[in-house]
Amino acid sequence: MKRRVMAILALLPLMAQANDGAWSASARGPALSNAGVQASSQPLTASEKINGTMTLVYWRYELNGPAPAGLQARLCSSQRCVPLEGASGATRGLTNVSADEPLRFIFGVEGSGQLKRVLRVLNADVMVNYRGAQ
Repeated sequence: MKRRVMAILALLPLMAQANDGAWSASARGPALSNAGVQASSQPLTASEKINGTMTLVYWRYELNGPAPAGLQARLCSSQRCVPLEGASGATRGLTNVSADEPLRFIFGVEGSGQLKRVLRVLNADVMVNYRGAQ
């Protein structure tokens, strides 16, 4: 009996890790024709209910051309937003946000007036790593 209890105790850390995982999602992004206006992507969500919290989120987005001067991109949950440096990368800025909470990319260009050409976000992708609830 004592061996069985010891074996179960030894497996507990592995069982807790088994709840860790990742999900990914993609969406078309918005189009911007004016500076000083922000636009949001469609929500990016897990395909199933997840009981856990985000740890590390990878992002990538693709534009229809070079990024204009003053482009601002953020990745947001309902609780907080993190600024994105460049078209791809990783952030821990959403750590402890519920892993099944939808995320949105929000784009804007500093300034005012019409942009020289419409800025289109062709796609926006996330991969969310999470730690399962224990």
